Amino acid sequence: MLNIQSIVQNNCHISDAQFAGNYTLCIYLLKMREFYRWETQQAFGTKISKKDIGTWLSNREQEWDELENKDYSPIKINNIEIDPFETQQINNLINQQNLVYSGGYGMLGKPVFFLAELERKQIFDDYTLYISSKELARDLAAPPGMMQEKNIFIRRESLKRFIWEKIEESEWHNNDNPLARTLKYYDFKNHPETSLEKMTDAEVETVLHHEIGEIKAGQLLGNEWEEMIASLPRSQAELMSRAVRDNLADALSTLPMLMKDAEAASIHFYFANMSSMRKLIFPGIMNSYQEWVKSGDKNLIAKLITKSENHWLNIARSLIKLHQKHGEESYPHMEALINSNYL
Repeated sequence: MLNIQSIVQNNCHISDAQFAGNYTLCIYLLKMREFYRWETQQAFGTKISKKDIGTWLSNREQEWDELENKDYSPIKINNIEIDPFETQQINNLINQQNLVYSGGYGMLGKPVFFLAELERKQIFDDYTLYISSKELARDLAAPPGMMQEKNIFIRRESLKRFIWEKIEESEWHNNDNPLARTLKYYDFKNHPETSLEKMTDAEVETVLHHEIGEIKAGQLLGNEWEEMIASLPRSQAELMSRAVRDNLADALSTLPMLMKDAEAASIHFYFANMSSMRKLIFPGIMNSYQEWVKSGDKNLIAKLITKSENHWLNIARSLIKLHQKHGEESYPHMEALINSNYL
């Protein structure tokens, strides 16, 4: 296992060396801070030494300089060398050891790898759901939920760390916002560890339903959508298109679940984590949320779900047609379509 772990972590470092420069400076420093906490196994709540993290950061960037042009290494299991992107083959060999692995592509085509202890595995329709616990190897970016072909990965430790970063972020602001409203339902002041576990348990369901929504959206949009996204350069059109897809996925799965089953804390946390782009093109959902905050009535949000599902599906299909028609000249047309169809 240690050999697999070191190979996967080295591939993670190579990917980070090649793509870390795509982050803005602020986002980069925040991600490096969280990554340092994970790599050095700092306890949540421990004050991080500026000197220590500064030294670590310099060493890591120097290491990246040496790795930037390296090729990804095959994963060696039982004297067999396997391509690091052959996720299913690797999992077939390591799941019996209570391990789970993923090698795929994230935003802007960045390779994303991780190796973790397997907490639970189950079948959902014709998809395999993996819920992992302790992470043994990971990238700078560690998304709590991922979908790859017929697999859904829910990374519980990454979700816990994401939540903790949000908690620390809340200490920088004293506003009456969705995040502050979420935290009122937990006792982080007196029982931080218990509260973190409880909140993580609750939010696993939200992450899972978003990934289920991604599956449903993929079934509706077909391979044409994936081909379109893969061909888009880093641009406003790409960010807006991804926001359309996320809004569709949540209309198909996440929002119905939240309206039916979720506690108020999870509803607040959902809105606390909507990206600026998603809120920009979907002002109606934030208006409905604010009305719920005032009145406690979910009806406005619930009524918007079906309307938004049809709306974002039609926009997504129109984006595909524009891209098929105009190719590389389609980007301004795609932006104009979305900008003229806010909901």
